[in-house]
Amino acid sequence: MAQFALVESGSITKLLNGNQGIKIGDYNYPTDIYTKWTEAERNNIGIYTIENDDTNFKNQKWYINTAVSYSFGSGKVTASYGSATARAHADTLFTQADEDNGLGTKDDVKQKGLKSVLIQQIKDQAKSILDETDWYITRKAEKSTAIPSSITTHRDAVRTKQASMITAITNASDTPALETLYTYTTTDGVTSRPLGELPTLS
Repeated sequence: MAQFALVESGSITKLLNGNQGIKIGDYNYPTDIYTKWTEAERNNIGIYTIENDDTNFKNQKWYINTAVSYSFGSGKVTASYGSATARAHADTLFTQADEDNGLGTKDDVKQKGLKSVLIQQIKDQAKSILDETDWYITRKAEKSTAIPSSITTHRDAVRTKQASMITAITNASDTPALETLYTYTTTDGVTSRPLGELPTLS
């Protein structure tokens, strides 16, 4: 993102990174105007430090942010974002028009929404955790060696938590609700999120 802007006749005419000199009118200014000059001195020749306004910027996992826009007013240049758009929480399906145009079969998934992506992530994480103790199952099948009760309890707990997490994701009404499930907060020194965590072996 640019660090400076050239303002001429009240309008931004050029964005600058501050890594090279610049010609304004008949004058050539060296690079060190960005480091050695004061802000007021730069303003006198039309160069302003860009102030960033991230008020509308949202977590890109959940939202699509607009491109940065630059504006000049009240003696300063501001870089800001427009209103972010929530990413689709539900799957997008092929329509009849899509099928007619040979793009896909009606009602098949055209693009997975956040819910489908997150549910698959939970399933993958649970599988990875269960994989760590699968050898107990194999040993039981091959050698009839009893599976420790602690392992059975752990595996059951993983499956139970997986199911509850998937239910919570499925029941989320929109993208902000999904974001809330994944947002960590700290209370009395304990950090947690509404969705919870899959259990692991201690």
